[in-house]
Amino acid sequence: MKIETIKYKDGELILLDQTRLPFVEEFIVSSDYNRIAEAIERLEVRGAPAIGVTAAYALAIEYSHNKSEEGFYKAYDRLKRTRPTAVNLFNTLQIMIVYFEANKDSSNLKKELIELAQKIHQEDFDSCEKIAQNGIVIFNKPSNVITHCNTGALATAGEGTALNVIKNGFRSGLVKKVFVDETRPLLQGSRLTAYELEKEEIPFEIITDSMAASLMKAGIIDIAITGADRIALNGDSANKIGTYSLAVNSKYHSIPFYIAAPESTFDPVSLTGDEFIIEQRGGKEISEFRMVPITKKTYNFYNPSFDITPANLITGIITDKKFYKFPYNFK
Repeated sequence: MKIETIKYKDGELILLDQTRLPFVEEFIVSSDYNRIAEAIERLEVRGAPAIGVTAAYALAIEYSHNKSEEGFYKAYDRLKRTRPTAVNLFNTLQIMIVYFEANKDSSNLKKELIELAQKIHQEDFDSCEKIAQNGIVIFNKPSNVITHCNTGALATAGEGTALNVIKNGFRSGLVKKVFVDETRPLLQGSRLTAYELEKEEIPFEIITDSMAASLMKAGIIDIAITGADRIALNGDSANKIGTYSLAVNSKYHSIPFYIAAPESTFDPVSLTGDEFIIEQRGGKEISEFRMVPITKKTYNFYNPSFDITPANLITGIITDKKFYKFPYNFK
């Protein structure tokens, strides 16, 4: 069942507000690139592929309404500042601006930019299906799987990356149960991944992030799989904070740990993950939840949104092109 996270209609972008899930399915409807940029920053829309598609539409919509070169560049600069770690955002913005600069004199540029955004949207949808197909090889028996954050339809323009591999495995009789890390501090696992698994009728249990090692020690987990927001040329991968811990625990307990992401997530200029910019977010995400305080806001907080998993902890990387095994070399 497809959850439509992003939809373009009649000059406006319609986004499912993920901060309201799983209790309320509410949509943001806007043609204002500033509001769309805020939606990305607030995580109302999130997931590297979904962010990229959203940004493409925001640029196209801005130009279609105002037909201003200055406005296009302002929108480009604003969107570029929203999330520094997810490489899909920058790759997509680059595709849009290169096309814009090469076709400024086209009388159909308004239509062409919308069509380019739609093409990017469709490509991500297709990419998700290929990732699911390429990922089936990680299952050699009916397995219990653990995952982190949300990597499904809510994070992409299709059915997802890592979660789509899990869905395909379940449909093939190769996934028994999914253990869902709640994923602190915004609970994308317990709010979003659980929401998707419930809709797919896939058996799951939510656990706190700190429970994963004990389940592995007890022999309950067979496979770990997550997504990625940026992958270096050596295979180092940035993903939601807590992914590194999951990979370390998997290595210690001899459990295969996989990453699933489209080829567009590869960073062609970063040799290792040491070159990644890690987004730092506000302490409010830790001190409160849904405006309810859970500790004093006057305390000091450290809140990196991502961590980096070294390539030697990743058993394999599943993309829309192929299945890569360690050691990696994507040059």
